[in-house]
Amino acid sequence: MIKNYFLIAFRNLSKNKAFSFINIFGLAVGMAASLLIIQYVTFELSFDKFHAKKDRVFRVTQDRYDRGKLSTQWAGGAFAEGNAFKNNFPQVEDFVKIVGNGPILAVNNDTRLTLEKTYFAGPSFFNIFSYPLLSGDPKTALTEVNSAVITETVAKKLFGTTNAVGKTFKFDLNLLKVTGVMKDYPDNTHFRSDLLMSYSTLMKFVGPKNDLDNAWLNDGCLTYLLLRPGVDSKALEAKFVPYVNQVYKKLNWSGAGAVYHLLPLEKIHLSPNLMVEAEPHGDGKSVYLLAGIAIFVIIIAWINYINLATAKGIGRAKEVGVRKTLGSAKGQLITQFMLEAMLLNGLAIVLAIVLIIVFLPVFSAISGQYVTLDLLFTPVFWLAVTGLFFVGSFFSGFYPAIVLSSFRPVEVMKGKLSASSGGVLLRKFMVVFQFAASIFLLIGSLTVYRQVSYMEKQKLGINIDQTLIIKQPLAYVDSFYRSMSAFKNESLRDPSVKSVTVSTSIPGEPVGWNAGGIKLKGTDQSQGKQYRIIGGDYDYLKAYNAKLIAGRLFSKDFTTDPQAVVFNEKATEEMGFDRPEKAVGKQIDFWGQVYTIIGVVENYHQQSLHDAYDALIFKCIPDVRGNVSVKISTADLPRTIAALKSNWKSFFPGDQFDYFFLDQHFNEQYHADKQFGQVFAAFTGIGILVACLGLFGLVSYTIVQRTKEIGIRKVLGASVNTILQLLYKDFAQLVFIAFVVSAPLGWYATNQWLQTYAFRINLSWTLFVVPFITVAIVAMATVSYLSIKAAFMNPVISLKVE
Repeated sequence: MIKNYFLIAFRNLSKNKAFSFINIFGLAVGMAASLLIIQYVTFELSFDKFHAKKDRVFRVTQDRYDRGKLSTQWAGGAFAEGNAFKNNFPQVEDFVKIVGNGPILAVNNDTRLTLEKTYFAGPSFFNIFSYPLLSGDPKTALTEVNSAVITETVAKKLFGTTNAVGKTFKFDLNLLKVTGVMKDYPDNTHFRSDLLMSYSTLMKFVGPKNDLDNAWLNDGCLTYLLLRPGVDSKALEAKFVPYVNQVYKKLNWSGAGAVYHLLPLEKIHLSPNLMVEAEPHGDGKSVYLLAGIAIFVIIIAWINYINLATAKGIGRAKEVGVRKTLGSAKGQLITQFMLEAMLLNGLAIVLAIVLIIVFLPVFSAISGQYVTLDLLFTPVFWLAVTGLFFVGSFFSGFYPAIVLSSFRPVEVMKGKLSASSGGVLLRKFMVVFQFAASIFLLIGSLTVYRQVSYMEKQKLGINIDQTLIIKQPLAYVDSFYRSMSAFKNESLRDPSVKSVTVSTSIPGEPVGWNAGGIKLKGTDQSQGKQYRIIGGDYDYLKAYNAKLIAGRLFSKDFTTDPQAVVFNEKATEEMGFDRPEKAVGKQIDFWGQVYTIIGVVENYHQQSLHDAYDALIFKCIPDVRGNVSVKISTADLPRTIAALKSNWKSFFPGDQFDYFFLDQHFNEQYHADKQFGQVFAAFTGIGILVACLGLFGLVSYTIVQRTKEIGIRKVLGASVNTILQLLYKDFAQLVFIAFVVSAPLGWYATNQWLQTYAFRINLSWTLFVVPFITVAIVAMATVSYLSIKAAFMNPVISLKVE
């Protein structure tokens, strides 16, 4: 019997080749798109799930307040929190502190290697996290002063082997001993480093004077807690509040306060980016939105099958009538049609896998995930394939099977069977759903494109063009100030070099220097607030063409400028001035030292337009250490870069000349937005393609059903235009209804998405009309191909159609 069912199924597929192709190809495209999105979403959701104790590990995040107003949200909070929470709350089993150190130059004999990501980590690091050590004891690897753990890649580059435990290397005047070699970090982790130094090494560097380990007002320490089994993290988090309030009450410092939260390890990657994150995060909303797109695309593909199968059902009415007359039960007919659905879905799965193999490089390019053919051998992939096959076979096959098996033999044999009004209405509803989903996705795709374009083209308020950034020198020199001054003077002799300046921060990056408790001189300590501090030499603000709106900028003509500061507008507002001019000449108390405000510059975008303007204070530090910004002429760029490199090697002989262009670096902040837009647009296009495939099949069948009607109308004098209007009208109405449904949903979704940007586009009517017109044109073009052919058909031929 089963064999007979499959034979009938194959006959039907081969008999109706066009319909079979549209169904199989449409399902295959939908399945391939869904499987690729599932791969993307699964990877994004897999971060840090490999840690054995992941369910009990939480990162402590800090909301810092100034006089009750939220000032900064930190991924890394106060240094004291780990010790304090462990000692005062028995629910905490263990903790680890991780402190960023920035890049260093590691030296082993003649080998020099720049390590970009270096951290200090507490001894419990390997007890809390499951990063495997290739060699070394995880219990003691980060215990001793001057001990370090490196990755296998660093070990190979620095020592030529992964067998590096016990070996030593230098940075500056420090000698570090390798006590462990880690396996390279997996791709799906929120934290990665080149080098981990023991936390005790940091304590040695800072000395006991400031008691940094127990400081509540020094931020930037990533703290992870390992809770005991069964502990309710929310209940524990609530207990932190009164404890921390008491701590700050005793400190009684500048109206400062903090609230601490426990963020589950597995949720870190898709949570919002906070200050001093170890790695840039994914976008949780985007990931879930893409998951929604995957569902939309596959549902559209299944709807195609249902539409075509039920619309085509009248053509199989006689088959059903004859089989019922000969004794076939309804259950047997349902089994027949369900097996046909399974066969078609099975063929679509095979074609989908072929499409995935062909388009995998394209998907990797637009998504930013390097996906190889190894995807085809993962359990998740085949679980998704199996799920799509069985779920798709059931949902796409069940309704048509019920409808087709319900035909009455008497009506069929008398030729009285016609499409039911309920069936026609359902098919129209499903077409509306398809095009509503397509318009909705197109609205979202166009909004993302417009927002990213707006951010890239928006004026920043400073000039970052033709700016070359040389990364901060790392090698030890006897006098940094003397070497940097000599490099600047020698480079400025080149007519292609317009300016050279050094600063603690550059545009396009978060300001790492945050200082609380800054207030006007003579005011109460409770008036202190937190500001972002950029330290630069005399030329920093001039080099970037910061717009002066009051006072003056730093100048070597004023020997007192190292005791002066420049504010931006936002900082003057935070300080309580209603006009920038009023701030000039006032003195501030900056951690016990007095500085004079000599000027105010216009607000500018230090980071992407995701973020609001920061309250910035610029501090003049003649011997500041940081990245070097060089304004150059691009007329003879290779020669200019070669000259800068030669000067660099002369004055920083142990350092690498590592540079990048600032405009490109700044726009890298929008890389994730661009990739999301590309993925969104690609799968929106796929959704529209699948919807049009279904529409093509449905229109072709509708025209077949109305061929005789068209012939009669032409005999009675109807023109080609009249026939086309008749065929267009129904489908045009469906597209318009789809727009009416999708436009409000699109407005709500895009408005919610845009709220995540401090600077954003306005939702204009074009964002909704253009997608509607686009989908309408595509839909009408799909209808036109078959409609025009039918309208020009000879009526003699049309009237012969049964």
